[in-house]
Amino acid sequence: RRIGRKALAVNLSDLASMAARPEAVVVALALPRAGGFRLAVELYEGMLPLAEQFGTAIAGGDTNSWDGALVIAVTAIGRLTDRGPLLRSGCQVGDRLLVTGSLGGSIAGHQFDFRPRVNEALQLHADYQLNAGIDISDGLALDVSRLVGASNCGAVLQLDTIPISDAARCLAKSSSDGQSPLDHALGDGEDFELVLAVEPNEARRLMADQPLDVRLTDIGSCVDQSGLWSACPDGRLIPLQPTGYEHQLDE
Repeated sequence: RRIGRKALAVNLSDLASMAARPEAVVVALALPRAGGFRLAVELYEGMLPLAEQFGTAIAGGDTNSWDGALVIAVTAIGRLTDRGPLLRSGCQVGDRLLVTGSLGGSIAGHQFDFRPRVNEALQLHADYQLNAGIDISDGLALDVSRLVGASNCGAVLQLDTIPISDAARCLAKSSSDGQSPLDHALGDGEDFELVLAVEPNEARRLMADQPLDVRLTDIGSCVDQSGLWSACPDGRLIPLQPTGYEHQLDE
């Protein structure tokens, strides 16, 4: 059930990143021959409550069985608002970078149970001027680098402002890999929070209003120097590794 819910939720998060309203999804399953029917029932039992929560129809798809492992493919269809899509390519030099929620440690359960930020994205897109956005699926550092890369600019992150989750702190204490809570917040991925590029005056208004149930945090800015950077107290910029999950296709 949790896998079914996640398969739907990650696609709803993609719609949230563009401030699109979910309309329908189609689901394709390749089920193992042994126990496949039971798997299908539980997958849909995980999907249906989330689909109902966001008024999204599971409109169809395709189901087959085979001798391999379970395969799930979900395609979500959304409708844009009158303000149009929120793209990755709209960052402007000087924009502030705002993030929803807290980051890191998703492996402790958040990767299955997160709430797609659909309603939050629609509310912000309607009430404020947002220039660009992305959801954090592969890691804050990596996804911010993708956001500004699509906009032909760079980003400076203020590392001491990044909101770190309690799960990231616990993971850093219990793990022997030497990663700090900040390392987890930068690179764990599967947070499915939003990063938004917002003009400075509008960002100040957003930070003062805090209009969501979840907190917004200002974590940095867009700059004309390409790449990802961290800011030192003396104003120097240090290159920051865009850590996160890199998708690779088998040859």
